[in-house]
Amino acid sequence: MNSNTNNNLPTISSEGGLSAYLAQIKKFPMLDAEEEYMLAKNWKETGNLKSAEKLVTSHLRLVAKIAMGYKGYGLPINEMISEGNIGLMQAVKKFEPEKGFRLATYAMWWIKASIQEYILRSWSLVKIGTTTAQKKLFFNLKKLKNQIAPRTDGDLKDEHVTEIAKKLDVSENEVVSMNRRLAGKEHSLNAPIGEDGDQWQDWVVDKDMDQELKFAQQEEMDQRKDLLKDSIKVLNDREKEILYSRRLTDEPLTLEDLSKKYKISRERIRQIENKAFEKLQKHMLNSAKSKNLLPAN
Repeated sequence: MNSNTNNNLPTISSEGGLSAYLAQIKKFPMLDAEEEYMLAKNWKETGNLKSAEKLVTSHLRLVAKIAMGYKGYGLPINEMISEGNIGLMQAVKKFEPEKGFRLATYAMWWIKASIQEYILRSWSLVKIGTTTAQKKLFFNLKKLKNQIAPRTDGDLKDEHVTEIAKKLDVSENEVVSMNRRLAGKEHSLNAPIGEDGDQWQDWVVDKDMDQELKFAQQEEMDQRKDLLKDSIKVLNDREKEILYSRRLTDEPLTLEDLSKKYKISRERIRQIENKAFEKLQKHMLNSAKSKNLLPAN
């Protein structure tokens, strides 16, 4: 994919602003599974830029929706959408339709990563660290804060600071400091985003897009759960436990933990994990094909 594709994308101009951009990208239809697969295959095999462009434009609403989720960081929405679009193009470039799942599921990670990197670069002015733990704190603090201490403004209580620090593996001082920085950058949902008086809340919800995306994502998630449940049976007990412990849990165990448990080397644990993942992936793909969840070649 070259710069021509980027040049053909709609942009947020100073004239029409965000409202005109959102109206423009709504004109691009969302793709069904069959059309998406054929376009992706054509792009991958022939390098047809028109196929790539159609894959990109059909997912611009997804980028806008994800970008809106980062509005609380106080950065220009047009910049976050632009960064998200770059992530989307990277996702299209690397997307492998034969894996069996939809582009939206794969692209979400690329879009979020691009937007998050932009936010981190922008916030470097206030010296936010870029270690893995600091990034995790930066992008998860608000979510944990809403779970542990909803509707809390200002400083967190000591016990809440301790709990968050423990969950995210950072110091309590870092939690306090990050919370204060984020609080200082919060945007109200009622803050105007243009001279015409439009407000953030006017653009947070796109009901048509929400319903279409939610339905597609839920349908795909249900299919993946069923495939996983069926395919996990090809693994023996040790492979199952190691794979679950390493890849299918929110708090994965280390190779060292499992090495001690099974009394084998860390390298052997890694080999079992990779072999189990390959077996599972192969069985899921074959099952998806046999159940007609993939378009025919």
